[in-house]
Order: sequence, then structure tokens, then C-alpha cells
Amino acid sequence: MVSRQSIAIDGPAGAGKSTVARELARRLGWLYIDTGAMYRAITLKALRRGLNLKDEKSLEALARESRIEMTTDPGYATRIYLDGEDVTRAIREPEVSRHVSLVARLPGVREVMVHRQREMAESKNVIMDGRDVGTVVLPDAGLKIFLTASPEARARRRQQDLQAQGHHVPLDLLIREIAERDRLDSSRPVAPLMPAPDAWVIDSSNLSVEQVVEMITARVRGRFS
Repeated sequence: MVSRQSIAIDGPAGAGKSTVARELARRLGWLYIDTGAMYRAITLKALRRGLNLKDEKSLEALARESRIEMTTDPGYATRIYLDGEDVTRAIREPEVSRHVSLVARLPGVREVMVHRQREMAESKNVIMDGRDVGTVVLPDAGLKIFLTASPEARARRRQQDLQAQGHHVPLDLLIREIAERDRLDSSRPVAPLMPAPDAWVIDSSNLSVEQVVEMITARVRGRFS
């Protein structure tokens, strides 16, 4: 299924997957694919249209009609385009974060997104992060990582990100939202959040991004050298 080298990084919301994956991609010179951003883009579009987020047929049709593109600048910052519009900041708005799990759990939407994600991984070495990359999207990935952290640690990181964007959200509210998202992601009938049997589980609660990246880089050099 995987024609080139690939690294799958899965884990719950706020564990630092995107930051770690982006830095790994920069160091290795590989393509970074943020699968969560793709579901966020569809969620943003559905919210803008006022669609029922439990209507699977409507959301699947929306996913099929939507054009999602990713570009990487020289600093490996990823920009997300939805139908030609730069939605990099818009997909991180609190409203999108609160609703994305409802969209991502729909089998029809996942089928469309997984197909596109696999296509992206066919021609280049990739680092892909998400919820089910190692279990569903790229089950043959050369290295599978499950990056996690305590709900409190993840909520603090999320709060810092939101404050940088000008949003002030109480920590206790973020902890509750993260716990609910964990529940939804872990209990969805299709591709629930869970480590692949052969995944390397890393708890980043008390680790810096640099420490996590160094740990993984050492493993990558041994695995792919």
C-alpha cells in the first residue's frame, strides 16, 4: 500500500502531533501531511453553509466537491487552502475545534479523506499525523508513533495557542472539551482513536517538543538509514 518511506504519528487532540511532525519533516526533508486539517476544512465549510453535521450524505457530498490543498513554506509552516481560499487560521477557530469530531466520525467523509491521504503518500516520503494514520490510512508505515499527553497538559497547550490567536478560553472549559473529544474520537464506529499494535507510544506530558523530536529522530535514523 505504501510505495515510499512513511512515518505515521497518531494521538489525541493537543498532544503536539502537528508540531512534532512538522519539525521532523523539516529535519528529514520529507512531505508533511496534516490529516486533521483536512477534516477541519470540511467542518469549516459545513458550518459556513449551516449544514446538519450529523447528515452523513450531505457531508460526504461536501467532502467530494471540496478541493483541499496544502503547501509548505521554506520554514515548513503548512498552509491549508479550501477551494482556493487560505483557511489556515480559520480552521483553528474554537467553533471548528468543537465540531470537527462530529464530522470526522462520519464513515462517508472518512472514506473520501482517506483515499486522498493515501494518494498524497504514493509518490513522496511522508510524515502524516492524525487519529488513524497507523491503523487505517498507512498501516504499512515504516514507523508508527502514538503521541499522547494528559488532558491537563493538552488543555494548557491549547489555551496558549488560543491566546496567541487572541482568544481567551478558561482552562477548565478546555479540559472538558478535550475530554469530550477524546470520548468521541475513541468511541466512533469507524477508525476509532487507538494506538496501532506496533506503535511506539510516547507520553509527552512532561517532555518538550525538542525532546520528543530528538527521540523520534534517533529512532528514524536507525530505522531508515
